[in-house]
Amino acid sequence: MELRQLRYFVRVVELNSMGRAAIELDLATSTLSQQISRLEGELSTRLLQRRSTGVFPTDAGLDFFRHAQLILRQVEAAASAAQQGRLSGLVSIGLAGTTAAMLALPFVTAMRARYPAVRLRIVEGLAGNLEALLNSRQLDLAIVFQADAARRWTVVPLLDEHLFLLGSAGLPGMPDADEASVAELGDLPLILPSGTHTLRNLVLDAFREVGGMPNVVLEVDGAGTLMDVVRAGVGATIQPGSLLARVGIPHGGTSGADGLRAIRLRDDVMHRTSLLASLPDDELSTAALGARVVLVEVARELARSGRWPGANGEIGQ
Repeated sequence: MELRQLRYFVRVVELNSMGRAAIELDLATSTLSQQISRLEGELSTRLLQRRSTGVFPTDAGLDFFRHAQLILRQVEAAASAAQQGRLSGLVSIGLAGTTAAMLALPFVTAMRARYPAVRLRIVEGLAGNLEALLNSRQLDLAIVFQADAARRWTVVPLLDEHLFLLGSAGLPGMPDADEASVAELGDLPLILPSGTHTLRNLVLDAFREVGGMPNVVLEVDGAGTLMDVVRAGVGATIQPGSLLARVGIPHGGTSGADGLRAIRLRDDVMHRTSLLASLPDDELSTAALGARVVLVEVARELARSGRWPGANGEIGQ
């Protein structure tokens, strides 16, 4: 259950209309109806009934409406207290190197503006290591790319990233177009993360779908070293769009400094989903809860504004 669902439900009951509520909430009526249905499914009870004169709560829906109003008032009070600068404490966040390249600085800037008394500890590392740190309670939040349902995490789908082929324009076998498919890469020498890395598995799956295997000439798990050897012409790599901004490559263009090109891979499987995982809400401090909200807002705004190349921040909404 999410706060936005409570807000949606409360507004529908207040207006006795799905259509009018959708207009006020700036949603499509079908989207609003879907969110209410999801809420009813989660509660296993009917909350609304439709009549010729509008939409009205059932008996269960009326009880839920009163509690939802109280919860929303409490949330507003908590937000008001936080915005007045009373939020403080230490929050530890784990980011993969490619994600940190795009998200770390805007997130730090936003947190300093909104919650200046909150101290941040940002840990950059491989997603698998971040998962272990989260499980051992050494991190409050981490952006990961897969989530084990058995773990007691709160998981929010953050955004979806298209993958790009990055390599020297003069590398033999490098496609000339702005977009390409995995089938067009042939024996292009590739530099990829090691076998346990989620991205490596995505690439292998894409090649298997077209009946091939990638020509992996080198394995590198660090973004800095990986891009050094790509610039040296050892091979090309496949990475999310978050890395493009750090190395200064426009999609479909060539960076003037080192002649690297970014080519979007159009295969359906060539994307990865970023998940914001955290300890359960009852184990998070108020500061960590606030940081989680800011992290989601910053990431999705970077995607919406186009500053995060190839990212779609509309998933899970």
